[in-house]
Amino acid sequence: MIRFEDVGKVFPDGTTAVDGLSFEVGEGELVTLVGPSGCGKTTTMMMVNRLIEPTSGRILVGGEDVSGMDPVGLRRRMGYVIQQVGLFPHRTVLDNTATVPVLLGWKRARARARAAELLDLVGLDPKTYGPRYPAQLSGGQRQRVGVARALAADPPVLLMDEPFGAVDPLVRERLQNEFLTLQAAVRKTVLLVTHDLEEAVRLGDRIAVYGEGRVEQYDTPGAVLGTPATPYVARFVGADRGLKRLSVTAIEPDDLEEPPTARLDEPAGTAAARLGALGARWAVVLNGAGELHGWVAADALRIAGEHGTVGDLARRMDAWVPVGSPLKQAFSEMLQHDAGWVAVLDGARFLGVLTPAKLHEALRRSVDADARGVGRGQVPFDSVADA
Repeated sequence: MIRFEDVGKVFPDGTTAVDGLSFEVGEGELVTLVGPSGCGKTTTMMMVNRLIEPTSGRILVGGEDVSGMDPVGLRRRMGYVIQQVGLFPHRTVLDNTATVPVLLGWKRARARARAAELLDLVGLDPKTYGPRYPAQLSGGQRQRVGVARALAADPPVLLMDEPFGAVDPLVRERLQNEFLTLQAAVRKTVLLVTHDLEEAVRLGDRIAVYGEGRVEQYDTPGAVLGTPATPYVARFVGADRGLKRLSVTAIEPDDLEEPPTARLDEPAGTAAARLGALGARWAVVLNGAGELHGWVAADALRIAGEHGTVGDLARRMDAWVPVGSPLKQAFSEMLQHDAGWVAVLDGARFLGVLTPAKLHEALRRSVDADARGVGRGQVPFDSVADA
């Protein structure tokens, strides 16, 4: 959808902002541009909609060279979100959101209906927030309006410059989560500029790591963290890149152990005898549909004997995550609940447990898979043990 072909930008004072930039952003892909201040990432983004003109090379959008397009028409075909949001203070939230459709010649009723739809999509009730003015909103709410406005004309490309940088960390994390959910639904082609590596890793399908006006590595978040392409990238992502990688490595069914289980209606004595034969100290408690109910200690079952059922002795299971969650979430659950493992669910159905050893193994398999250019399932377990 967006292709940079040997693009360069030299400003009149002789400063080279971008040099020999070549990479491609696929349709529906979210690419984050990350690097220190002054490295050229914002210049890169602004050349896409011709707010800055390149000195050399070509930028193509949808196969068409942007240099041959009318700049105003080009910008109206793209969504644009900036850190300061840039809402018109004298216009209501609804009218702010409808700005681009109105400029494109939509009838007012249609533009406002589209604006209301987008406000609802970003979690702002149009009946409540539509009549308000920007000054009556919180910083996080203004950011949501900015995203809604950028999406109002249904543009194929969305350009975002530090879109979540002006809010506090808690609001920022919530906005990031909401944007990922939104992107999963609308699948826009997105270029997002950030100076925050964790944000780049969390949001991006791929990351462009900038040095001085050049992209040092363009790859998936996992590959950037696991196999930095240059010493510069290794320094930039930091010595704790293994911990950062936890946030981009998903839990897969093959990562799990299958612990002893007990049925909710099973007699306590029967379950105790079975766990004793296995030498197990606890069991996961499931209902008849295989759904997680809790866990039970073998000692409690043995003391109860033939009196009561497993369900009478079961304890609540607080440490659990959905399959596909990042390893970081599972690790956080372990720490928060002082647990030696977490249950992993598919909906309500119990799949298995993730232990610290399995978490470490999953991380190492992921790094090994990226280094070999294969899927994680193609990396044998013994290759990790031997690493």
